Amino acid sequence: MKQNKKIILTGDRPTGKLHLGHYVGSLKNRVSIQNSNDYDEMYIMIADAQALTDNADNPEKIRNSIFEVALDYLSVGLDPKKVNIFIQSEVSALTELTFFYANLVTVSRLQRNPTVKNEIKLRNFEANIPVGFFTYPISQAADITAFKANIVPVGEDQLPMIEQTREIVRSFNRIYEEVLIEPEAYLPTSKAALRLPGIDGNAKMSKSLGNCIFLSDSKEEVEKKVLSMYTDPNHIRIEDPGNTKDNPVFTYLEALVEEHHFQKYWNEYHNLDELKAHYERGGIGDMKVKRFLLNVIEETLAPIRERRAYYEERPEEVIKILRDGTEKAITVANKTLKEVKEAMKINYFEDQTWLQTGKKCE
Repeated sequence: MKQNKKIILTGDRPTGKLHLGHYVGSLKNRVSIQNSNDYDEMYIMIADAQALTDNADNPEKIRNSIFEVALDYLSVGLDPKKVNIFIQSEVSALTELTFFYANLVTVSRLQRNPTVKNEIKLRNFEANIPVGFFTYPISQAADITAFKANIVPVGEDQLPMIEQTREIVRSFNRIYEEVLIEPEAYLPTSKAALRLPGIDGNAKMSKSLGNCIFLSDSKEEVEKKVLSMYTDPNHIRIEDPGNTKDNPVFTYLEALVEEHHFQKYWNEYHNLDELKAHYERGGIGDMKVKRFLLNVIEETLAPIRERRAYYEERPEEVIKILRDGTEKAITVANKTLKEVKEAMKINYFEDQTWLQTGKKCE
């Protein structure tokens, strides 16, 4: 099924404050899309129900993170006048859709999902997987299809999840009626932004690994983290040739630096290619490159901190934004649920044919 509208859905699990990896991987894209006005509707979900699938024993962690994530959204520049920010668990239609879609997916197909396999390994769930966590690709399909989203901004690691949603949509539309919309993934244009590494050199910046630069970090905290970043362990002396390929400092620069940063902070170079070439042949110290990166990050985070401070002083405004966005989400998701149940022929008390059949039996 196709539609003329351009509807976007994306979101994050509220398991703590959002970090720089979230910003370059998705948040920056969302703001760009929002400001382009090249869409009809945009929904941004705080996925608390999904977060509970591997935090069921610690609901306070999720509860306390809802407000923090909302602050992060608003601080990066997401505008509640242009987007709908909502809380997943408040939209009960999503749970019903998940239940119905579960009948269209096999256990073996879930087991083959690369994202699920990686996440299970990361959380050491191999021997004891919570059912909710195992089936969260189905829940994600419900989230996307409830709003008939056809564009889903995601990181590269989420591509298998989008494909699984597309499979569910095709199965539903084939078996019942063409009610659901197949989504397309929208990836960051910068390859470095697809997966920002941790400051410790780990392949992924992760809250659970403690290797993040948070959007809410103070200037002092950011400086401490940047200056302690992992670089090339073989680049011992300034004159030694350095490796930029597996060097987090340069990966961060690839994701964040722009031409004006060189003009402003290091006019010895015109662009990143020139800086990388010099580092690779030797003659630049790691600390000098880190100081440059620190300036770039600070220029990015300073306006974010300013907006965050504004909303931190106005919690009632944040709550209203969440309430209004959630009410809109409930209305839209309920409409889709009604269409789904009608297609499945399980809308008994709204189906006049079924009601007449019942009367004939009297």
